[in-house]
This record gives sequence, C-alpha cells and structure tokens, in this order.
Amino acid sequence: MFRNPWFETVAEAQRRARKRLPYSVYGALLAGSERGSTLTDNVRAFAELGFAPRVVGQHAVRDLTTTVLGMATAMPVLISPVGAQGVHPGGEVAVAGAAAGHGVIMGLSSFASMGVEEVVAANPNTAFQIYWSGDRDAIVGRMERARAAGCKALIATPDWSFSHGRDWGSPTIPERIDPKTMLKLAPDVLAHPGWLWQFARTRRVPDLTTPNMRRPDGTVPTFFGAYREWMGTPPPTWEDIAWLAKEWGGPFLLKGVGRVDDARRAVDAGVTALSVSNHGGNNLDTTPATIRLLPAIAEAVGEQIEVLLDGGIRRGGDVAKALALGARAVLIGRAYLWGLAANGEAGVGNVLDIMRGGLDSAVLGLGHASVGALNPGDLVIPEGFTRSAGAAL
Repeated sequence: MFRNPWFETVAEAQRRARKRLPYSVYGALLAGSERGSTLTDNVRAFAELGFAPRVVGQHAVRDLTTTVLGMATAMPVLISPVGAQGVHPGGEVAVAGAAAGHGVIMGLSSFASMGVEEVVAANPNTAFQIYWSGDRDAIVGRMERARAAGCKALIATPDWSFSHGRDWGSPTIPERIDPKTMLKLAPDVLAHPGWLWQFARTRRVPDLTTPNMRRPDGTVPTFFGAYREWMGTPPPTWEDIAWLAKEWGGPFLLKGVGRVDDARRAVDAGVTALSVSNHGGNNLDTTPATIRLLPAIAEAVGEQIEVLLDGGIRRGGDVAKALALGARAVLIGRAYLWGLAANGEAGVGNVLDIMRGGLDSAVLGLGHASVGALNPGDLVIPEGFTRSAGAAL
C-alpha cells in the first residue's frame, strides 16, 4: 500500500492506520467519551505551550536515559498498557519487541490479547497493569502470575475508564469473532484487503479473549466478559490500594490521578509512582488535559514519589514539555498503536524513533545536557494554562 514503510511523524502513522484498518477497528482506537472534549484538550494543550530555546551553549552530546519504576530506560517514554491490540496479528508481543529493541519499558494490560509470559519473554522490562476485578483471591492470583512471569512493576487502574457514549458514534466491537460476526463485518473488512491479508497469512483472526484474566477454573473470558466482571466488582477504597501495593511489595504505579488530594492519598497508601491521567479521554468528559494538571500534582508529591503523565503525547517535544513541568516520564498509547497498525513491530519502533528524535532536539535546543535538566524556565506558559483540582484535603 505504501512504497516506503517508514513514516516521519505520528500524524502520518495515524493517516496510514486510518487507511489500512476497518472502520470499526480504527474507531476503537480513536475512542474518547461523549463529545471528546478531554480527548481534544489532551492534544491541544501541548500546542499552547511554547519553547524558549537558547542560541549558544548547546551540548554536543545529550543523555536521554533515566530510571522509572526501578528499571533503566533509554528515554523517559513508556508503553502504556492498552487491551485487545487486534490492529495487527503481532499484537502486544510485537509492541514489546519494539520497546525492548529501543530500551523502553513495556506496559501490559490485563485485557491484552496475549499472555504475560509471551510478552515478558519479548521484553524483560515489563510492568503488568491490573484492575480491581473480582475478589482479593482472584486479584492476587493475577498478580502472582505476573510476578512469576518476571514482571518488574505493577500498574493499578482502579477507576472506571471506558465510555460507550460518543457523540460521533461508538464502533461495533463484537463479543467474539465467530462465523456470524465474520459475515456481519465482511463488507467493512473486505474493503481493507491489506489488513485482512495480514491475519490471513498467519491463519488467525483478531483475538478478543483476555488470557491474563484467566479464571481459577481455567476458562478465559472474552474482552467484554472480563469488562463486565470488572464493572460488577465494587470499586476499591484507599485501604484496598494500600493492601494491593503492600501485597505486590515492589514498584507500584497508580494510574488515573488528576487531583492533588488523590495524589497525596496515593503517597499515604504506599504507591511508589503515579500517572497523571484521564485514560486518553475515555473517562469523564471535560476533565482537563493532563498536562494542565501536572504542575500542581508534581509540586505536591514530586519529591516523594515518581510522577508520570499520559494523554496527548504525539511527538518528542510533548515529552520534553511534560518533563519540564515535573514529570519523570510519560506513557504513550494511541501513538504506538497507530505505528503498530501502519507497519507492525517496525512501525512501533518507528514511533519510538520519532519520540527520541524530537526529545533529543528539544534538549539540544534548550541548552541542556540531559533530560533531567528540563525545567519550567524552558517553556513559555500562557497565563491561565494550568488547572488544579482537589488542592486541599
């Protein structure tokens, strides 16, 4: 379809993904609840921040390395856990391989279509993401499986984070791929022969089961079966989060924080890191962009735990802006999924190269020798840009 498989921007990866993927698959990647205000603001907010580059004194060599969740990483960009990666037959294993090849940490979702053992084999620096789903014994069982597989950190996503209501229409995601479903989806799929051929030559169909949510009786639920179980479990308390962090006993990231008071409670609960996140705009719509909320949270708890950010990262310059405002690292989601759809494992690596190149250019232009030196003085911040929620307990 494309003579040159290489792309120079994440925007180009998205264009190729849109052309290659069936509408229902591409629509699921777009996501975003209700009118998509949060989804839009996540991206737009980065464009409101300006750089203040230096004209003399740049460093010929820049250090982009850091440590996150106890793991060394070649740059402060992590793979965010995203479930059911049916955009390419390589799925999470392809993503993990690309991340390992670039020295980047892999985040693996409980709702992934490939087992944790396969993914850790492709990337030993894997953090397993867990939901508060089922009783404590079931949760411990999934956690211990991740530990036995070799996962080095745990990512907890405790809050509801998926919306069916989208003003532009929610894509049809089937319960399972069976003959009836294949027939129903055939017109859309046949209109995208390149995508169909990728799966046909591997003799498999997109997997909508969740092997990492395997039940004690050995059955493996479908994506929506696991989702319904999660939604049917009473939400966790802060005491539950403290229990989970203690039970894991290692690097533990709480994902989804947007309030200062929640950040402080997370510290009290014993987490070692948090991610300022609105789940890519899939949570309550009109939640502010995460980059607007980051400075207040980083100021409140940044000296006590690692503060990360996800939401809206599309280029290396966005990474630099997040680091300048107090993040230790960022997680990317849609960006690498578009790369995976565009060109498989090589496409994910392409996206990581784009991130690294843009980040390195920003560090160079701002006159620093390392990513650790980035600070608010490197930015032109418009008046009224930042937001703060829950500033007082």
